[in-house]
Amino acid sequence: MTRAELVSFMQQQRWAVQASRSADGTPQAAVIGVAIAAEPALELYFDTLSSTRKHVNLVADPRIALVIGWDDGQTVQLEGRCDQPSGADLERLLGHYLARFPDGLERKAWSGIAYWRVRPHWLRYSDFRGASPRIIELDAATLAALT
Repeated sequence: MTRAELVSFMQQQRWAVQASRSADGTPQAAVIGVAIAAEPALELYFDTLSSTRKHVNLVADPRIALVIGWDDGQTVQLEGRCDQPSGADLERLLGHYLARFPDGLERKAWSGIAYWRVRPHWLRYSDFRGASPRIIELDAATLAALT
């Protein structure tokens, strides 16, 4: 699998299930809209309100897991760390995010809106459409070297 193939599949997906952990260790999951940018690194973006459980969880512990795509037997599972970009990074993020979700422009004015960037350090692509499954697992070093 090339980087272009992986990015193409991920960019076709609008939704992901994200999982985070509360302060007491309870797992929590939510469906989120995601925008994926290939450059300069494979990054995912989403917005949420600062009052949500996911936001509170990620402020306390920025580790996150996502499952992207589930229609037609293809998925990407990934784990990574997230942060809240600011300045030029935030403007770049918003460019990708608003291109994907134009309604995000309205949400941008909401009180308490928060933007998160996810940088994967582990990823598994699975394709169960053929006679035998195609499963590709990538660690941080392999993800960085993927061309």
